[in-house]
Amino acid sequence: MLAHAWVEEARAGFEQALAAKLGKFGGPSDALNQAMAYGLLEGGKRLRALLVLASGHAVGTPMQALTDAACAIEAMHAYSLVHDDLPCMDNDTLRRGKPTCHVQHGEAFALLAGDALQTTAFQWLAESACASPGILLEQIKVLARASGLHGMAAGQAIDLAHVGKSMSLADLKHMHARKTGDLIAASVRLGYLSNPAAKAEDLANLEVFAKVLGLAYQTIDDILDVESTSEMLGKTSGKDALNNKPTMVSLMGMPAAKALLEDLRCQAFEACEALNAERNGPLLALAELITNRKS
Repeated sequence: MLAHAWVEEARAGFEQALAAKLGKFGGPSDALNQAMAYGLLEGGKRLRALLVLASGHAVGTPMQALTDAACAIEAMHAYSLVHDDLPCMDNDTLRRGKPTCHVQHGEAFALLAGDALQTTAFQWLAESACASPGILLEQIKVLARASGLHGMAAGQAIDLAHVGKSMSLADLKHMHARKTGDLIAASVRLGYLSNPAAKAEDLANLEVFAKVLGLAYQTIDDILDVESTSEMLGKTSGKDALNNKPTMVSLMGMPAAKALLEDLRCQAFEACEALNAERNGPLLALAELITNRKS
């Protein structure tokens, strides 16, 4: 219960910090500022930011020293969603229960907003006063790799290339590890890197936690795309089947996908429980929230 309270308090504090940070960061184009704010501030679970905060907490870092890294990961995630929804990608019109950024602000400004959110993520880390230059450099490297041609962008490319085509389960898991898992893993590593005195065994357990949580997150997405509604999800349901995209459900079947999810949930809890028992509560709470989410 205390851990869940920590998560909700951290989420509320982070929302305020993120809005204040973006508000101070505005550029000369009001239209671009508004499109960026729409993509970044209009809802969201903030799971990646919370993973930064909870992972840092697990290795003994104060929350105020983690804010810039958490803001950076959310800016990167928001950019990916804005671009993912564009007509040239998934061509979606609903995100977080609202019109997608390109529907609300036009395709050109959505494209620019995504570009600006991506570079803003790196600027917020590079200019941070929360950590030493050495730590910040390592965090920038982690974020760059997780979001670029070896990470999220690669996963998105593989996804687009396999619309209407067959894919093995191993290849599908590889795609999800890049498209979704790498940014989740980066969130956890950003938190770990915040404390130079953190133990190597903590990193090993956090990496296992992040790996299984990333696959669990995408498995839930695939399950909810079949079983939930657009109203509950806040985005268009049934699009994977409509676009003939391979998913965990289409390749494994629903019972096997749910069994895999339960196994991944157990692995995530086990990895968390190997961390400091006095500081692992927020991560355990997040694992429970993520693996039981309904949207």
